[in-house]
Amino acid sequence: MKALVFEPFSGASGDMVIGSLLDLGADELKIRDAISAFDIELEVKEVVKRGIVAKKVEFVSKSKAERKRSVNSYKNIVRTIEDSGLSKEIIQNALSIFEKIANAEAKVHGEPKESLTFHELGALDTIGDLVGSSIAFLDIHADTIISTPISVGSGFVDTEHGLLPVPAPATVEILKNTSLLYQGGPSASELLTPTGAAIFAHFVQRSEPFLPQMRIEETGYGAGSKDLPMPNVLRASVGELEESVSLLRDEVEVLETNVDNVTGEVLGNLIEVLMADGAKDVAIIPAQMKKGRSGHIIKVIVAPQDAPRITYRIMEETGSLGVRVMQVKHRFIANREQKKVKIEGVEKEAGVKIGRDAKGNLLNVAAEFEDAKRIAKELKMPLKEVIKLVEETARKKL
Repeated sequence: MKALVFEPFSGASGDMVIGSLLDLGADELKIRDAISAFDIELEVKEVVKRGIVAKKVEFVSKSKAERKRSVNSYKNIVRTIEDSGLSKEIIQNALSIFEKIANAEAKVHGEPKESLTFHELGALDTIGDLVGSSIAFLDIHADTIISTPISVGSGFVDTEHGLLPVPAPATVEILKNTSLLYQGGPSASELLTPTGAAIFAHFVQRSEPFLPQMRIEETGYGAGSKDLPMPNVLRASVGELEESVSLLRDEVEVLETNVDNVTGEVLGNLIEVLMADGAKDVAIIPAQMKKGRSGHIIKVIVAPQDAPRITYRIMEETGSLGVRVMQVKHRFIANREQKKVKIEGVEKEAGVKIGRDAKGNLLNVAAEFEDAKRIAKELKMPLKEVIKLVEETARKKL
């Protein structure tokens, strides 16, 4: 499994992330071409930070008027990215990162994000970091992305609102909605920026206290702008991950709510609605509620980015007034694929779900229930015999 591992011992910012990925081999030309849509140029140079050679990234406007522009609104940044003409994948990643920053700032300042202006986010640097990091990550093609604990610094940072504690409140808001590990120090300054935190929150799939067991193939360094007692660089490495169990990892959240006034028909429909809406799994558990009332616990597994949308749908369908978000570190999953097989002797075709580990070894074969049910009805056979026949046929052909 190809792993991309970050070691943010000196923090992280958007330019440090991009610099480290360029040093690893991400295509610089792809970023240059993409950001030209915003009238921005990419400048990359090699610098030395406490004896370590690293790539320093800066975004420069082609127009002098834009260079003076240091304040931008939420709506302007979103509109600018949406209208860029870039690929859907790049736009979606860039906007997802920005949404994390905007939601955090809105929470800290108690304002709707649509009315925010981002004093600490220059328009050029923000768009360059969002788009540039999205392109660089996609270009590395890692199977999994890992980070060791992020050093956030300490002390205070000077902002438009005065001195604020490190990590900045917006950075804390971003971090608390992730499973990322972070720690104070080792320098009395801001080492982790909100943009750096949001990029990690979006792309990093898991956090480990130490470097995982792996064979490192390439290492890259992205330079920060500070001169510190230690190297102000972000190290990124690519290599083969050595896992004792060859399974994929998947970052998920679990949504949970209790209901005591919802009928069985509504709950049955809820499962269908949520699965169709993108939920990974839905379970409904009978429970005894307060005052002895019978009720149900609804548990839904979702991708983190889908949690707000699925939560709204749960409340809309059930009338629940609150849904808990149960953050989990990750889940192990098999690599899944679906195929059609022709059943020997009866000339009927049925779907099967196939599970494999990360090395391609077969873990499980399961018949598609609806197909098996249809065939059992047509042939007037017991359902369990049809399921067995479909799975045996599939195993012979795999």
